[in-house]
Amino acid sequence: MRRFRYTLIAVCLVLLFLGVTDLILWFNNQEPQPIRIETLEQTGASREWLQVKAGYQDLDRAISTSGSVEMEALLIPLVTHPDQDEIRILVETRKPQLLQLFQDYHFLTDTIPEKQAFRREHGDEFKGQRDITGMLVAGIIARGNQQKLLKLAKETDLNIADDVIFLSEGKEPGKWRGVFFTVIGLLGLFKAFTHKKSVATTVQETPADS
Repeated sequence: MRRFRYTLIAVCLVLLFLGVTDLILWFNNQEPQPIRIETLEQTGASREWLQVKAGYQDLDRAISTSGSVEMEALLIPLVTHPDQDEIRILVETRKPQLLQLFQDYHFLTDTIPEKQAFRREHGDEFKGQRDITGMLVAGIIARGNQQKLLKLAKETDLNIADDVIFLSEGKEPGKWRGVFFTVIGLLGLFKAFTHKKSVATTVQETPADS
């Protein structure tokens, strides 16, 4: 019983930590912070939820995170101008239209004329300028995933800066997850500590056998 109680307390403390962390993140990021890509590259970001402006996506250098035909996400370089060689920002995106465009170009065009025609039709989407709204990749688990993505990107011989910034497009601060974890953590701790007191009281009130 004592071991179960300690395990329950440990689990509740972890949930409470995760919940409070999410709530602090949400509190500090009520709205995405507009920031130009040049500023983000030079000074970094003061907040986690960003709207990066005036960047060019480089779909030519994008890579699939799954490494198979069935793609789940793409890592797309975001640069200040189309000819920029060093990559300082990588965007993880799951936008269906970008995934479909990437698949169509690499798997549905076989000959050079077909690829050239495809590029003429979709040139702006490959090297186009667009704003990106998303969250910086942060946290212990996220940093582990970031290292895996960085290793994957470097295996393709891309010129990636050592302090590359990872941005997850479309991701937002998780307010309700934080509320859920916090409430469950507090209820669990309350149960763990009050259960011990109720058991002790019951033992004291039980008359001894004669």
